[in-house]
Amino acid sequence: MPFPLIALQTFGLLKGLPQEALAAAGERMHEGTFARRAVVLKQGQPSHALGFLIEGRLQAVDFTLDGREVGLYFVEPGDYFGELSIVDGEPNAEFIIAVARSRAAFLPRVVARRLMFESPTVAERITTRLARRLRSTASQRRILGLPSPFQRLCAQLLMLLEYRESDKPMIFAPPTHQEIAIMIDASRETVTRAFQMLQAQRILSRDGDLLRIENLGQLRAIAEGKREANKS
Repeated sequence: MPFPLIALQTFGLLKGLPQEALAAAGERMHEGTFARRAVVLKQGQPSHALGFLIEGRLQAVDFTLDGREVGLYFVEPGDYFGELSIVDGEPNAEFIIAVARSRAAFLPRVVARRLMFESPTVAERITTRLARRLRSTASQRRILGLPSPFQRLCAQLLMLLEYRESDKPMIFAPPTHQEIAIMIDASRETVTRAFQMLQAQRILSRDGDLLRIENLGQLRAIAEGKREANKS
């Protein structure tokens, strides 16, 4: 059964493409559903399809030489994943794991490559995203080099900030404490204690499914090592 055209148009990578190109892609797509913590793409194996997340949330993870899990980035609904292996034909560089029950669509590699290399719009979006991912990876490495877990947490929160309808920075649908822990190389308990401390000092607050940054200056000062987390 062809993937619905209206659904294809919700994927950022494919927006604005001619309907005939979308229809041809939809004919070749197939769907998959993944339970929480299921492996969607496995590191070291070739990728046979470009993935598009329909619902849920995915996280790219890697492992250090001593076996510690390190979170790299998240994949949100409407986004795509697995593009690096599609471009160069090499095995997947990381694991893609479902951090919530998720549903994804997959476009076979040969069709995805045709779209990438024959559509200037898709090519630009892919290369722009790869450049952005490289910058983000460099920033993540700098965070891991910070000496204190509290510093690393605050620096990670700064990376996750968004400005939408308000001038006040927020983090929408923030990662769980465990997901943040593997991003900053800390234990979940350490992250939970740090959040409690930041909330007690009114540096941040939780409002339903978002985090409000109440004192951006203090958050930045901790991240930069200019003040200790437990001091005002």
